[in-house]
This record gives sequence, C-alpha cells and structure tokens, in this order.
Amino acid sequence: MMPNERLREPGPAGGADTVDAHAELRPLLFSIAYRMTGSVGDAEDIVQEAFIRAYRAEAAGTLLESPQAFLATTTTRLAIDNLRSARVRRESYVGTWLPEPLVADSEPGPAERAEMSDSLSLAFLVLLESLSPVERAVFLLREVFGYGYEEIARTVAKSEANCRQIFTRARHRIEEGRPRFAASRAQGMELVDRFLDAAGGGDMEPFIEMLAPDVVFYGDGGGKGPAITAPIYGRERVARLMRGLARRARDLVASARPAEVNGQPGLVSFDPDGNLVGVLAFDLLDGQVHAIRSMVNPDKLRHLGTPSEAFTRPRRPGRG
Repeated sequence: MMPNERLREPGPAGGADTVDAHAELRPLLFSIAYRMTGSVGDAEDIVQEAFIRAYRAEAAGTLLESPQAFLATTTTRLAIDNLRSARVRRESYVGTWLPEPLVADSEPGPAERAEMSDSLSLAFLVLLESLSPVERAVFLLREVFGYGYEEIARTVAKSEANCRQIFTRARHRIEEGRPRFAASRAQGMELVDRFLDAAGGGDMEPFIEMLAPDVVFYGDGGGKGPAITAPIYGRERVARLMRGLARRARDLVASARPAEVNGQPGLVSFDPDGNLVGVLAFDLLDGQVHAIRSMVNPDKLRHLGTPSEAFTRPRRPGRG
C-alpha cells in the first residue's frame, strides 16, 4: 500500500463506497466468494464485509502489510462460514438446487471465456457441493487461483501438510465426476438459435435430434417457481418434457434472448411485461446436448432483473 493510500470508511448506506483504493481486487474476491457459495448475492455481501473489516483493521491502527492477502483470506473465511450455514438450509430446499446464474449478453474475451467455461460452469459448481466447506476452499485456492500451500494453510488455519492431504482428496473426488463439456461460441449459439426457432415454430424435432441418449434435465424452482422437483434422465423423457415446455412457453413467454450462462450456451426468457421468467443453460459436447439446467426460482434471478410474478408459486410453509 502506498503511504497515502488509505481504506475509506463505509458510507451510511451500508458501505457501498468502501475501500475504493483497492477496487481492482473486487473481481478476484467475488470470484472466490461466488465459487465458494454459488450465490451472487451472498458473494457480493461477503466481499463487502471483507472490505469493511479491512477498513476497521486500518482504523484501529493495524498495518495491512498485504491488503490483497488480508482481503482474500477474510473473503475465504467468510465464505466458509456462509457455506456451512447454507448447507444446512439446502437440506430443506425444495427440489434440485442449482447455483445462481451468471449471465453475459455480450461476447466475452478469450481469457474471460476460458475462465468461465470451466471453473464457473454450473456443472462444476454443483460438483463442488460434494466437498466440505474447508475442502472446497483448499481446492479452489490451489486449483483455480494458484495459491501456495503456505498461504492456503494460513487462510484455513490448518498445517501445510494437512492442506496438501485435503487438496489431494478433493482433487481426486472432483476429477472422478468432473464434467467434460467443450463447445465453441458458434456451436453454442447455433444450438440456442435452433432451440428458439423450434420452440417458436412449434416443431421441436430439430432440437430433439441434438439430445444425447443420456441427457439429463435439471429444474430449480425452489418451491417458488414452476419446476420439476427431480432430474429427468434420458432422451425420450427429456424430449417429452421439452415439447411440453415449448407449448407452455408459446402461451406465456413473450420473448427470449441468447446468452452465455456461466460460460455455457443458454438463454434468458421474459414475460409480456419484460420481467424475467427464467434462465436456461445447456451442456454441449460433440454437437450433442448432455445436460439442460432451468432456473426459475425468483430469488436466484433478482440480480439479473425483476422476476415475473405470473409464474411464482406460493412458498410452502417451513420450506426454504
């Protein structure tokens, strides 16, 4: 930190102006927090809290020798705490839980696309749910962000030897189930265009032909949006579901536009008032669709815009 580079006190509206001197660190911190939690809102709150704690440390006279190390460590520890609580909440989650989607409407650069297509894919984030919060932190800090074991050990308050063991176990578990999906942007957009043309014209067969024999459909409504509560497996069953969804969409959805969803081909749909209906993402490999993920839980769409009330289901008592 330069001699006159100080962390600025949070404003009265909850700290939105905090630590402008280190605003360039926000993308890194958000990347850590989002991969840890799978939640855009939680990640933003965690990053803001990390900056607030950095300010308070300086205000109390604590010298931050490395603001980046302090902020990254604080972000990771807050994310671990958040994830421990979230795992309990998810035990009562209605239906399939999926991460909150990151949507890019404009074409990302090569570096951004390379980053999003792997460690930010929905399939990868779901796979990370098999790890404990500490395992997840150790794995991500080492595998995705390239941290050394000494720094990881300080962050998670464990020995370097223990962190090496944790990483080895976590990597083995992740590699066993790690999805292998690769598609060029052109292939992804061709898929989405084919789906939109098929759904809009009433003939889903050109899209159905692209479904892999073992394709699976996941729906996340959280008990608040219209979604299946268990995955649907196999081409025939998914085809029937997609035909039904297309018929319903023609009656209820006013428009849809292609988008990159966590680096994968997808689309965002809207009701006649321009409010969000849902986000759809496709896993594509060798010209075939291997997985479809539909997110219609309004709580997971708010960071993208106003969710449509026309499709919202009443919340079930006692369910999260």
